[in-house]
Amino acid sequence: MKKIKVNVEPESYEIFIGNGIFKNISIEIKKRKLFRSILIVIDKNVYDIYKKEIVTVFGNYNYKLEILVLEIDEKRKSFESLDKIYSKLIENKYGRDSLIIAIGGGIIGDIVGYAAATYMRGIQYVQIPTTLLAMVDSSVGGKTAVNFGETKNVIGAFYQPRLVLIDTDFLKTLSTDELVCGIGEIVKYAFITDEQYYNYFKRNIDRLFGLDEKVITKIIYQSVLFKAGVVEADEKETGIRKILNFGHTFAHAFEVEQNHRIKHGQAVIAGIICALYLSEGIGILDNIKLNEYLKFIYPMKKYINIEEPDTKKLLDIMSRDKKNKDGKIKFVLLNGVGNIAIDIEAERIQVEKAINKMKKFVE
Repeated sequence: MKKIKVNVEPESYEIFIGNGIFKNISIEIKKRKLFRSILIVIDKNVYDIYKKEIVTVFGNYNYKLEILVLEIDEKRKSFESLDKIYSKLIENKYGRDSLIIAIGGGIIGDIVGYAAATYMRGIQYVQIPTTLLAMVDSSVGGKTAVNFGETKNVIGAFYQPRLVLIDTDFLKTLSTDELVCGIGEIVKYAFITDEQYYNYFKRNIDRLFGLDEKVITKIIYQSVLFKAGVVEADEKETGIRKILNFGHTFAHAFEVEQNHRIKHGQAVIAGIICALYLSEGIGILDNIKLNEYLKFIYPMKKYINIEEPDTKKLLDIMSRDKKNKDGKIKFVLLNGVGNIAIDIEAERIQVEKAINKMKKFVE
C-alpha cells in the first residue's frame, strides 16, 4: 500500500493507494477519531455490485450509520440530487460532528464534497473513488461542485476531504467506457507532468487497459503525487493549479454541446487534441512535436464518440466557462511535455480551426 500526504490548511490529509484496502476503512476512520454519525452516499451501480462488501465492512459500526443510494450521472449532478443528501442529513438529525463517505465516481465525489462543504457550514467527508477517473484526478484536491443549467461545475467550493482511500480492486468491475474516462485524465497527466511519466505511459498503455496491477498502481500513484504537489502550491487555483485544466475548456464544452452523451474522459481526450492543434495554431508548439503527440493519442481516438459538434454553440458554451477572465476565454495550452502555458487567449478563427482539425482527426 502506498501513502501520500497532502499538506493544506487547515488540516493535512492522507491518500492511501492499494489493492484490497477498502476493508481497512473503518480502521482508518477510528485512527483519525472520525468514529461518529456516518452517512454513506453511494452510486447505485456500485452499490448493486458491492452491497455485500459494504455491509461486511460497516456491519459492526457502533454509531449511527445511514446509506443513501443515488442514481447519478452528469444530468443528475444537480440541486435535485444535492437536496436528497441534505434531506437525509436533516431527517436523521446529523450534526456538525457527522461524517459523509462518498463511494463512487467523480460525480458522487463532487456532489458529496459540496454537500459536506455547505451542510451546517461544513462537516467532514471521506472520498472512496471507484472509477479510474476519480482515482487519478477528481477525488484529490478538494474541488466540489454541481452543474447548473448548461454550465458545468459552476456552483461549488474548495473543500478538502479528511481521507482518500483508493482501492484498485474496484477497477475490476469497470466498463471499458469508464476505463477510457480515466485514461483520458491520465493522458492529460502524461502531457503536463514530465517526459518520464509521458514515456512510461506510452510504453505501458496496453498493460494499463489490461489492468496490470503494477502499472495501474504506479500510474495512479504518480498522477496523485503530482496533483497533490500542485494543490499544495495553489489550492484555490489562482496560478499553477490551472495546468490541471489542460484540454478541459474544450472538454466541458463538448460535454454540454453533446447533451452529456459523451463521457467526461472521452471529452477530455477530444479536448486535448483541440488544445494541441490550438497550441500549434498560435505558434507555441512546433509541427514536429504536434505530430509526435497526435501519434501518441492516435490509438485512443476510436473511443471518442462525438456526434458532429456545432462549432458556434461550442464557442458560446466556452464563453461561459468559469475559468474565463475579463469576458475572454482562457485556454491552457502546451509548449511541450511538462511545459504548460496558462491563461492564453486565441482568436475565434484559431479556435474554430482547432475544433475542425480535431473532427477530421477522429473520423
